[in-house]
Amino acid sequence: MRMMAVHAHPDDEASKGAGTMARYVTEGHRVRVVTCTGGERGDILNPRLEHDKQIIDNLLEVRRAEMAAAAEALGIEHAWLGFVDSGLPEGDPMPPLPEGCFALVPDEEATVALVKQIREFRPHIMTTYNEIGGYPHPDHIATHRVSMAALAAAADPEFHPELGEPWQIQKVYYDVSFGQERLEAIHEAMVERGLESPFLEWLRSRGERPQREATARIKVDEFFPQRDAALRAHATQIDPDGFFFQVPHDLEAEVWPWEEFELAYSAFPVTGMEDDLFAGID
Repeated sequence: MRMMAVHAHPDDEASKGAGTMARYVTEGHRVRVVTCTGGERGDILNPRLEHDKQIIDNLLEVRRAEMAAAAEALGIEHAWLGFVDSGLPEGDPMPPLPEGCFALVPDEEATVALVKQIREFRPHIMTTYNEIGGYPHPDHIATHRVSMAALAAAADPEFHPELGEPWQIQKVYYDVSFGQERLEAIHEAMVERGLESPFLEWLRSRGERPQREATARIKVDEFFPQRDAALRAHATQIDPDGFFFQVPHDLEAEVWPWEEFELAYSAFPVTGMEDDLFAGID
């Protein structure tokens, strides 16, 4: 069977559902990541590289090479949707988004591009972001809109028939990678072991913010090495001494060996907590 994961930028796939994708590839499924933008406006977050002029001057090409390395680490297929990174606006008041960026592209145009991918690959399941983008980055919010529009459009025989035969995706999931329960479980386990938790400030800043309810938990502890290799492949975006790598694998496998997802759409009834995103698909 086939899974498509739709992401906003190169590196998003490595921090959101990477273990699940590596597991499904190992089990014989085809997995394709579709990246909506080139990530060309991303900050360089690795302090070892932030002043490298060659990287700064060629960031788009560097991030393409990083994405190829991450895809190889996970064993997945990959496609670019071809839009331009919107950047993350900061300030008060917020500056306008750059002209021509993904978040300002008409939804129809972006939907056509994603429908082409869906009809070509014909995935049984799709993962994407929720209506607030998982977090309020304009490209993540746009990714949600376009993913859900493409879900309906890809199955509509009257929508751009030149893009291929209609295809109905059976299930769509939102990523819930950084759920409160997971962060708290890992944080408490690290404190109990006398280790410094990377999630303390994160948990404090969340306060009483409403949490998404996970409806699927996929066991992925055997695939932590592939996940981490994909993260490290995005060398401009991932600090090798940062929080992603501060949790020992044995501790994480003991207290939280899963990646979580929230069911957003299903063509058939689904009840209870799922342990396989392909469950119920013939």
